[in-house]
Amino acid sequence: MRQELDDTDRRIAAVLLASSRASWREISQCLGLSERTVVRRATPLYADGTLRATAVRNPRHFPRLIPLALRIRCRPQRIRAIAGVLARRPDTVWVDILGGGDEISAVFFLDGPDARNSLLLRDLPATDAVDSWTAHTLLRVFPTAFRWTAGLLTAEETAALAPDPLTTATAPAAPGPLRDGDTALIEALTEDGRATYTELARRVGTTALTARRRLDALLRGQVLRLATETDLALLGAQAEALLWITVQPGALERTARSLSVHPQVRFTAATAGPANLLVAVATKDLDALYTFLVSTVGPLDGIAAIETTPLLATVKRTGLIRRS
Repeated sequence: MRQELDDTDRRIAAVLLASSRASWREISQCLGLSERTVVRRATPLYADGTLRATAVRNPRHFPRLIPLALRIRCRPQRIRAIAGVLARRPDTVWVDILGGGDEISAVFFLDGPDARNSLLLRDLPATDAVDSWTAHTLLRVFPTAFRWTAGLLTAEETAALAPDPLTTATAPAAPGPLRDGDTALIEALTEDGRATYTELARRVGTTALTARRRLDALLRGQVLRLATETDLALLGAQAEALLWITVQPGALERTARSLSVHPQVRFTAATAGPANLLVAVATKDLDALYTFLVSTVGPLDGIAAIETTPLLATVKRTGLIRRS
C-alpha cells in the first residue's frame, strides 16, 4: 500500500470510491484526464493494494442475516490480538480500534439467531481478554453516505458519474428471489469488485451478457453495493470517528437523513441498543471534526445525547482486512 498519493491519484481514487466499477473512460471524462493517464495511474493502485474493490450484501435482502454493531471493551495489552481474531471471522464487515485503546467497534453480518446467540452467549463470555460489550442491532442503513468522495470532487463531477442505485431518490426495483448463480456472482464480486463480465461469467458458468444483466438487476434491486476500500488518510481524511447518538424517536428519521447526506459522513444507521443512531465521520483533522459536531450536529433538534469515539486504527473495512 502506498504511503502517499499525489493530487491526481487522490481524485482518481475519489471517483472509484463513489463509483466502484466506473470504466477508465468514465473516469477520464469525469476528471478531464486522458484515458491513458487514468489507466497508468489507477492500475498500480489496485496492483499494490492501495485500492481494493469488493461488494457488500444488503441484509434487507438476506432474511437470515442479522446486522449487529458491537462495542467491545478489552484489556489494552490484548486489544490488537482480539481485533485480529475478529477481523479473520468471515461474518465481520468492519473492525476498528477506538481512540481510548481499550475498545473495539465491530459490525457483524451474523447468519441467523443461532450465530448471534453463539457470539453473545458463548464466544465473547469465553474470551478472558474481553471485559464487557454493548450490542446495537442495525435497523436501517441510510445509503446516501456511500457516495463519499473525501471532498475531492465537485458536485458537477460527482453528478457526471453513473447513478448509484443505493443513493437515488426513487424506490429500488424489486429484485425478486435470488436465482441460480447469484450466490457465486456475489462471491466473485466480493473477491474482486472490478472483475470483468467475462471473468464473472466464468465463475458463475454463464455468458458475459447474462452476468452483466444479472449484476445490473442485483444493483437496481439494492441486493448488494459495490465498494472501494482504501486508507482514508491517503485522501486527506486524517480524523475518523464514530458518533453514538441518542435521538428522540419522532426525530430519528429526520436526523438520520439529514446527517447521511453530509459530505463528511460515510455511514449512517438507525440502531436498537443504548444509542439509536450510529454515524461514521471522516474529516480533514480534529479541528474539522469539532466544527462538524458544533455546526452540523449541534443545531439538530431531538438529539438527547451523543458520544464521540475517534478511531485509533482500522483492522477491517467493507469485509476486507486492512493491509499494513
